[in-house]
Amino acid sequence: MPHPHLWPRLTVPVIALLLGTLVAAPTRAEDGPSVAEATDYSLTVHPGRTGPAIGDSMYGVFYEDINHAADGGLYAELVQNRSFEYDRADNAAYSPMTAWSEASVSGGTGSAGTVDDDQRLNERNRRYLRLDLDGAGDRGAGFGVTNSGYNEGLTLRRGERYDFSVWARTDRPTGTVLTVGARTAGGAALAEPLRITARGDRWTKYTGTLTARTSAADGRLTVTAGGSGTVRLDMISLFPRDTYKGRANGLRKDLAEKTAALDPGFLRFPGGCIVNTGSHEAYEAPDWERKRSYQWKDTIGPVEQRPVNANFWGYNQTYGLGYYEYFQFAEDMGAMALPVVPALVTGCGQNQATDDPALLARHVQDTLDLIEFANGPADSTWGAKRAAMGHPAPFGLTHLGVGNEENLPDEYFARFTEFREAIEARYPDITVVGNSGPDDSGATFDRAWQLNRDAGVAMVDEHYYNSPQWFLENNARYDTYDRQGPKVFLGEYASLDNRFSNALAEAAFMTGLERNADVVELASYAPLLADTNDAQWRPDMIWFDNEKSWGSANYEVQKLFMNNVGDRVVPSAASSTPATTAPITGAVGLSTWATSAAYDDVQVTGADGSRLLSDDFTAGDAQWTKAAGRGTWAVQDGSYVQSDQSAEDTLVTAGDTGWQNYDMKVRATKKAGKEGFLVAFGVKDTGNTYWWNLGGWGNTRSAVEKTVDGAKQTMTEDATTIETGRAYDIHVQVRGRQVTLFLDGEQWGTFTDDKPAEPFRQVVTRDDATGELVVKVVNAQAADARTRIDLGAKPASRTARLTTLQAAPDAVNTAEDRQVAPRKSTLRVDGRAFTHTFPAHSVTFLRIKE
Repeated sequence: MPHPHLWPRLTVPVIALLLGTLVAAPTRAEDGPSVAEATDYSLTVHPGRTGPAIGDSMYGVFYEDINHAADGGLYAELVQNRSFEYDRADNAAYSPMTAWSEASVSGGTGSAGTVDDDQRLNERNRRYLRLDLDGAGDRGAGFGVTNSGYNEGLTLRRGERYDFSVWARTDRPTGTVLTVGARTAGGAALAEPLRITARGDRWTKYTGTLTARTSAADGRLTVTAGGSGTVRLDMISLFPRDTYKGRANGLRKDLAEKTAALDPGFLRFPGGCIVNTGSHEAYEAPDWERKRSYQWKDTIGPVEQRPVNANFWGYNQTYGLGYYEYFQFAEDMGAMALPVVPALVTGCGQNQATDDPALLARHVQDTLDLIEFANGPADSTWGAKRAAMGHPAPFGLTHLGVGNEENLPDEYFARFTEFREAIEARYPDITVVGNSGPDDSGATFDRAWQLNRDAGVAMVDEHYYNSPQWFLENNARYDTYDRQGPKVFLGEYASLDNRFSNALAEAAFMTGLERNADVVELASYAPLLADTNDAQWRPDMIWFDNEKSWGSANYEVQKLFMNNVGDRVVPSAASSTPATTAPITGAVGLSTWATSAAYDDVQVTGADGSRLLSDDFTAGDAQWTKAAGRGTWAVQDGSYVQSDQSAEDTLVTAGDTGWQNYDMKVRATKKAGKEGFLVAFGVKDTGNTYWWNLGGWGNTRSAVEKTVDGAKQTMTEDATTIETGRAYDIHVQVRGRQVTLFLDGEQWGTFTDDKPAEPFRQVVTRDDATGELVVKVVNAQAADARTRIDLGAKPASRTARLTTLQAAPDAVNTAEDRQVAPRKSTLRVDGRAFTHTFPAHSVTFLRIKE
């Protein structure tokens, strides 16, 4: 994942707006059929020509514990903070008793608190609950704790069984009776109570089963102890018996089944940013580091012996869902496992290289041990640990990634080389995957690719999140990649919202991925899962709450492609959409991001020299509109100053949205803060603009970014940084769709924003198993596409099978309303050539017998 500082907040509906390039306006579902006039196209298939083969693993899923995707999500455990390990290191609002409260039955009294001492369950699970009971109350009295679960509570379903377990010890010679009950938040009983007698002052695991007699989403689990004395409890767990594939310590069934329904070719895990952020030290004395990179050995073995970690995304990781479970999940889905290990260079905005040869050597050895854990025989050191967990046979690991989105390409590649050489020396059949940083282009991307290419790396992982416009403009991205160079693993991509227009743009882009299957061998939309109650990132493929889960519009597109890949590309060609190229138009603006800056002497002139705007702020700021509504803007000492160093995206605008072919000049001075300044042009509104971001990304680089409906893409960039207190003369020249930028009188850069955003895309594949051509057509515009299709040969059947996704461009799927869903039908095919109209805003797959 890119650093969260860079994420746009998408408040404007993302529709099929193709900025300055084409087409008819989009229509909403309630408007009825498209009113735009149909456009005529042709599509010709060349079945006698040979296109690239498509591997079985081309499309897969990217899994990361972001958006509470693991604990409280895919990992089926219902008890939150079951081992009392939550900590302020994870989240400022956390304590060891988060999600727990004291409970009394029939007047029972005592005290409850967490303890970290030498009486603990084990060294790597350091806290436990101590109950001191005073025996007060009537017979049957008890005192203990209640767990509130995740979000609104524990979800229990009538008739289903739930396995309870707890580790306990008691100093009471005759033993202590523990009563386990499940109730709603209002106190209604959900199951018959379970009674367990704990005996002895040594840690022992006790188990039992609760059967729900009614359903509820706000369940509470209460564990009380009767009598007197001291009882110690740890790892209090309630697990549904009905997990995916019936696995113990398994996965939430509906989430796993929706993932498996994609028929993924691979599972990339354990994530992006959580892989390589934080300390690379081990969880051990004297520091017991809570903010660590993801280290696989922490996550295997008995769950009570696995340590916890502070998740990069601001919460706690229990590691109950660990490497063994990931390998097992991949195997259960028939997917290739693709783990990623840290390279000792942090990403995701941290940008620190660890210079510790001994630590690097330890991580390299850990990676070799990981391969043995996955592939070694059951009598090898690490293969035996896998076998002890219940899987004697090897998992068959073939690919392994090193690092994730490092912004320091040279430092990263030096360490990557250490991993690669060690792996290839011992395991030459393993494909070691490098990466190209967090963006689709730029200095880091170019340098990383150069290093990977020069070293002959087999595969390079690319990541990018861009606007729908970018995806429509870049269908041909991989057409010009070196066929003899490293293969591409497109490990993370998405178009920055979950509306159908986003999914359409991604679908159009995917036709280009398939067309270039000889270069792009693996691709995965990201991320996979998001808890609708607590998400750090949007968009996501599958959304869920405690009771339900639903696929986004993007999920429906991914599923359609992943379930209909085919075995080989059949070359085809389609006519293009007539496009108009209008000049860049819009007002001008000033902004800041976590920085205080002063602006002065703003001049905007037309190409003919006419004055459009002149402001030295001696008369105040009446010409400016505080468009973003953020920041503290005021005229100070003859300059326009934004003084709030914590405010982000503080845009103020001036002028006419119809302006074109103009020059904007302004003097800017950084006063204080993390970054530089932002000068905007071509401003339509806050979600549709260009800005020159000088000293952005923590004052590490500068770029021009275009924003379309709130989603950004980079037009050009370099390594310029901004000095505090220095005045800079900024000049932006707009001519048609060409922009030239000057900094202190010197040309800084230039670009022409004229790449066509083609809304009509296609690819054809052959399915060997069924003997069918799969014609895949995306029509991401408001006009129907009346298309004459020439199959190149007479088909074997007069009936083609159709699957269509069609919806309004701003349609979204929710738990209650699945606006985007596949519709199946048939089409009569009379001979080699026929005409079919592809609806506006649609993805259509035709399966035709050859």
